[in-house]
Amino acid sequence: MKKKHYFGRGVMFLLCAIFALMFLLPTVLTITNSFMAESEIVSNYGMIFSTTTGGYVSKTVNLKFIPDKVTLDQYVTGLIKSPEYLIKYWNSILLVLPIVVFQVAIASVAAYSFTRWRGKVRSGIFFFYVILMLMPYQVTLVPNYLVSQWLGIINTRWSIILPGIFAPFSVFLLTKFMRRIPYSLIEAAKVDGAGEWQIFTRVCLPQCRSAIFSIAILVFIDYWNMVEQPLVLLKDADSQPLSVFLSSINSGEIGLAFAMATVYMIPSLLIFLYGEAYLVEGIANSGSVKG
Repeated sequence: MKKKHYFGRGVMFLLCAIFALMFLLPTVLTITNSFMAESEIVSNYGMIFSTTTGGYVSKTVNLKFIPDKVTLDQYVTGLIKSPEYLIKYWNSILLVLPIVVFQVAIASVAAYSFTRWRGKVRSGIFFFYVILMLMPYQVTLVPNYLVSQWLGIINTRWSIILPGIFAPFSVFLLTKFMRRIPYSLIEAAKVDGAGEWQIFTRVCLPQCRSAIFSIAILVFIDYWNMVEQPLVLLKDADSQPLSVFLSSINSGEIGLAFAMATVYMIPSLLIFLYGEAYLVEGIANSGSVKG
């Protein structure tokens, strides 16, 4: 029995290692190729981005993980010689951070209201939130454009930030977490003379700490990689985030795209590594009270 147990664990470990390696290969390829010379990158992958192939690659692409000669030219160009890429990088930060902060703040208040307010009207509004959450952003892109045009905020950061702040995803998840809080805690807080604001800040929010962290991470990663919204709502290329540049690589910018993609990964990786425990705990729906 022990041999079968160890054999099963060994097979599962091997499968997990294979899948982990498959998921890590694109990231490793991007990082290592960012240190390659432009000529070497073009010789390996240039036919993919060539405008003369007509969408068909007739040659075998050479996936190369170890550069013949390590160079930092791509990073020097992207971070020092061409400030436009740093500007796009800061555009991403200025767009995403307000969305994460205010979406979580508004979602916390809305989730508390849905949790404390009972009735058919509340159920109807919450059902409407769920329907909106099920719709992909591409469906609501045209209405968002029309509303932004009516408000006169087209080609400004507000056309991206405002729809992001009021996204229903965070409200739905936080409502589900807050409903797990034992009602006896709220009743005890009421007996002690706590008002609604004190119950919200001192009882509900501390119990939903893992959910708030996990939602913030997911929202950050989602909007950090957005492409459709800035392409449609931000006509000025100087105000677009770096993710738009990475989605439209030209044949002469392959090496630069590798370098900028590596730099662009850093915030997401750091946030994920820092909040991994909160993310796992939040996804596992462990928002209940701990003894």
